[in-house]
Amino acid sequence: MTSEKHGTDASPAHPGRSFDALVAEAVAEPTDGWDFSWFEGRATEQRPSWGYARAMGERLARAEVRAALDLDTGGGEVLNMAPRLPPLMAATEGWPPNVAKASRLLAPRGVVVVAASADAPLPFAEGTFDLVTSRHPVKAPFAEIARVLRPGGTYFAQHVGPSSVFEVVEYFLGPQPESVRRGRDPQAEAAEAGAAGLEIVDLRAERLRIEFYDIGAVVHFLRKVVWMVPGFTVEAYRPQLLALHERIVAEGPFVAHSTRHLIEARKPSA
Repeated sequence: MTSEKHGTDASPAHPGRSFDALVAEAVAEPTDGWDFSWFEGRATEQRPSWGYARAMGERLARAEVRAALDLDTGGGEVLNMAPRLPPLMAATEGWPPNVAKASRLLAPRGVVVVAASADAPLPFAEGTFDLVTSRHPVKAPFAEIARVLRPGGTYFAQHVGPSSVFEVVEYFLGPQPESVRRGRDPQAEAAEAGAAGLEIVDLRAERLRIEFYDIGAVVHFLRKVVWMVPGFTVEAYRPQLLALHERIVAEGPFVAHSTRHLIEARKPSA
């Protein structure tokens, strides 16, 4: 099928919408923050059974939690879901557009948002926090987490697991080395936490189904989650995108799988 025909084929999820229209809409959509509501009707993803946002909110509301820190908060959307925050609540974020977005969203609730690179020491004193949380950190800095936690404090987080959404990654980049596929292993991260002096309280992992219903959803996903296909642009990957559009039109949703693990670790009491 020619590229001209691709440009007029309609998406099964959005009848009448051409490849070019779907891609143009996805490219025009802002990518700051971690609000994924744009994908409604375009893609679905199963959620882990443990309900991280709810469980995080419950922990933040506990009376014994007087100070807490949310790492890699994105645009602050997940933290803002917590019904109640402790008297001292801080958050870190490394991407400037997200720092600004999180500050606007969380400032009315008294949250201090700090710009901090994921590979730099946390800009807080030792033993500051009763609870450190994170949903999908770039990389959990366990030694720094242990340092800023008070004795008896807890790290509670949901991490991205190994080979997450690799059906998408390998469609565009080809087969990945086994060393890359094994990255973010939950057992390896639990060992890192232990080496930093934290005791594992809970560790659970799940593999979850994702369906992309149109090519616009794939484009927006890769623009938003930039580490999946580094340097992704529509121009660079147009032939692959056209072929995938044709596949979705002919066969239905493009199916991938995410991996997630819940990790809860405690700093021993003095």
